Amino acid sequence: MSHTFGIVIESLVAVLLLLTIGYCMLLNKRLMRLKADEQSLKATIGELITVTEIAERAIGGLKHTVRDVNENLGKDIAAATALSDQLKRQLAESDNVLRRLSKIAVAARPSAEQPSAEPTVSAARANAAAAQAFAERRRQNGIAA
Repeated sequence: MSHTFGIVIESLVAVLLLLTIGYCMLLNKRLMRLKADEQSLKATIGELITVTEIAERAIGGLKHTVRDVNENLGKDIAAATALSDQLKRQLAESDNVLRRLSKIAVAARPSAEQPSAEPTVSAARANAAAAQAFAERRRQNGIAA
């Protein structure tokens, strides 16, 4: 009986050793897969670092470009505003000149109401109206236009 008892124990140890070997092979496959994933993960991390550095440089360049554009756009807006103001002043002045010229033209026309027998009175009125229109032609700075 002691001989069979020894064989049973030896067989049990052999089965346990076979199970251990099988489990070790399974663990070895998992470790190999994990190491392969580790290498691909390292490569992915390296690529991410490179792309992040490139993106940071691009963002810095964009910030610089935006700063330059803001400066140039501010100057252009200021110049456009000044030009717009100047054009407004010139348009207002041209309206005044046109109004005065209209008065001169109306004053220079012979009146249809007046008979042609009194040309001296009509000419005197025309001259007076023209003189009045010229007097109104003063600019804001006091220089006659």
